[in-house]
Amino acid sequence: MRDFAWGIAATGGIARTVGAVIAAEPGMRVAAVGSRDLGRARALAATLEAESAYDSYEALCADPAVDAVYVATPHAQHLEVAEAAIAAGKGVLCEKPLAATVADAERMVRLAREAGVFLMEAMWMRFNPLVRMIAEDPRFEEIRSVQACFGFAAPYDPAHRLWAPELGGGALLDLGIYPFGLAQLLLGMPAEMHVTGSLAPTGVDAEAAGLLLYPGGRRALVEASLLGNYPNHASVVGTRMRAHLDAPFWAPRRLVLSGPSMEPEEHVLDPADNGYAGELREVRSAMAEGRTESAIMPLDESLAMMGLLGDAQARITNFTFRSL
Repeated sequence: MRDFAWGIAATGGIARTVGAVIAAEPGMRVAAVGSRDLGRARALAATLEAESAYDSYEALCADPAVDAVYVATPHAQHLEVAEAAIAAGKGVLCEKPLAATVADAERMVRLAREAGVFLMEAMWMRFNPLVRMIAEDPRFEEIRSVQACFGFAAPYDPAHRLWAPELGGGALLDLGIYPFGLAQLLLGMPAEMHVTGSLAPTGVDAEAAGLLLYPGGRRALVEASLLGNYPNHASVVGTRMRAHLDAPFWAPRRLVLSGPSMEPEEHVLDPADNGYAGELREVRSAMAEGRTESAIMPLDESLAMMGLLGDAQARITNFTFRSL
């Protein structure tokens, strides 16, 4: 059986990281790299031993050697690349968030479903074995509370993708998707949400804190910030057991489970079994089986998260921080 062949769209840090995981994964290879800068595409292709490099995403998607395209562009370009890949009949693994807007995400999903082409958001947190352990362990009995935060102090630059609205900037889309996403994985979609935060002078959200309320009094407290250095850990409390995820909680290497009737359990991640490898394997398995969506990261849940983050963004209207 031949290796599963990937095309990589873009050449930034995440493209290099995931490309290296593909190159090291048995039964996979990088066949091509695409970028609007041919020199950068050729450089990454050489590093990953890919046969081809292209100066457009359309040419990358048209390469007959490519089975699936990994979309690693900034958020605002996800739709453009995914459309080209879907039109070419290629499977798509698209970096989180699925798109820059709800409308773009809905269009991507509609096109993929109409074409019968595989599409999945690259939410590597869901494929981390330690995170999956929490989601699947019945010893929690009922999860009552989730607390998670992700924040770092980013220098304010209105042209940078983190701060520019036209590039899909803001703390919620880039960072908040992880704490909000952990709550979604473990508790589902909230019945009620209260949000506070502040806006950057460009109009994007600089920070946000959300209290998510669920039936029966269950809750999640989630935070995202581009203004401060947070501990970036998470805790999960069930009626019978609790969990602490060390930083970074979205890609933990250590998990401690504890409870009143048990000795603390420490679980350490095998370095080779990270979430990137898991999501790549899911794409290959799904396409081999003829599935067009993932049960681990369903498209309806990606759309629901885009709606939730968009709703949270819309509620941050009262405060603008003063840039230095």
